[in-house]
Amino acid sequence: MGKLNIFEISFANMTGVFYPGSVVEGHVTVELTKPMKMRGIEIKFEGKAHVRWSKKKEVEFEDESFSYSEEYSSKEKYFKEEIVVFGKKSSEGSDTVELEAGRHVYPFKFQLPEGLPSSFEGGIGHVRYFVFCKIDKPWKFDHDTKRMFTVIGCLNLNSDPANSQRCSGNDQTNLCCLCCKSGPITAQFSIDRKGWVPGEAIKCYADISNGADREMDSSYVALRMVTTFHAEGKTKTRTEEVARLKRPSIPSLGEDSWTGEELVIPPVPPSNLAGCNIIDIDYIVQLNVEPAGLALDLFVPLPIVIGTVPLLSVIQQSPPMAPVMPAPAGLDAAAAGDVQPVSPEQVVFPPLPPPIPGFPDIPPPSYNECITGPVKIREKDDSVNLTGNLKFAPAYTYYNWGHNPVPLTGESETTKK
Repeated sequence: MGKLNIFEISFANMTGVFYPGSVVEGHVTVELTKPMKMRGIEIKFEGKAHVRWSKKKEVEFEDESFSYSEEYSSKEKYFKEEIVVFGKKSSEGSDTVELEAGRHVYPFKFQLPEGLPSSFEGGIGHVRYFVFCKIDKPWKFDHDTKRMFTVIGCLNLNSDPANSQRCSGNDQTNLCCLCCKSGPITAQFSIDRKGWVPGEAIKCYADISNGADREMDSSYVALRMVTTFHAEGKTKTRTEEVARLKRPSIPSLGEDSWTGEELVIPPVPPSNLAGCNIIDIDYIVQLNVEPAGLALDLFVPLPIVIGTVPLLSVIQQSPPMAPVMPAPAGLDAAAAGDVQPVSPEQVVFPPLPPPIPGFPDIPPPSYNECITGPVKIREKDDSVNLTGNLKFAPAYTYYNWGHNPVPLTGESETTKK
């Protein structure tokens, strides 16, 4: 970096998780080995959503076929605010000031608007929140750094009585082989209720009858996240499996039952993505019965809602346990000499969800990285000199009922309209 030894953004809240309406507080650390001339140091707070995908099309002209890609995109801006903490704005001329050698710390505070959608990363679309800092150097390359943070919107499962109701479904199919038609394969599937929060375990109940003359390889229950992206009057839907439980094969003319096997809900974004008009999120718990050989699965899907505030009836029966809090990351990093030292009094521990009138006092959730993992967050307009952690995964509420999430299979499919 030459003269620039440290250029980092730190949050007082060690989790980097915030709720709409809360205050994002932290500081920017700039450490120089020699004096540096600049126009100023600017900090920007931004929240936005973006959807973009392309579709290949073909046209024929004079007996020849030509292909091209048609792009669909849409954006939403939730907030954007800039402050100058040293020097002046880039729009105020090219005169420079000199920042002396040494370590300089610039604190910041920014209050988030109410009604923000939850952070989300979905490949062709995202909702992102970040703090960006620029050392503005006229006639030279600027120094840029970015720090992402998570916003979690509140979805209280108690706001809809349907979330407490039992869900069930059934279906059947027949396998065909040449001119022969097998006996029916039937499945009945049910779960205790519609509304859940990450950290809970869905108890699965099913009765499967295999009337076919071949065995079923297995039956499994999968939690699927269905994301619908909207742009320019078109939609694209992506279905991603985020958890799965599997049972053994079922012999010809045999039967099998699920008797309360538990499918743990991993850390995932809440349903709906309220506040965002270009991305929707839905969840399905689906029973699949897989025939041996070439044949379509029999499946029974049950729509569910994943929220951030658990059902009152659930916590009255079995309240969650206190989460295990990690050590303050700011203190550890400071000890290594990488960032501005932070005293224990300055560390803000994981935030509490917004208070709900009449709701009992229960242990707060932890905030766990989304099971889909980190993604690259460099954007088209970012400078090649951008620094900071350029991979990011939002963190979501995860209540401690003592369950461990099942491994992610990584299966997904996409449909377009």
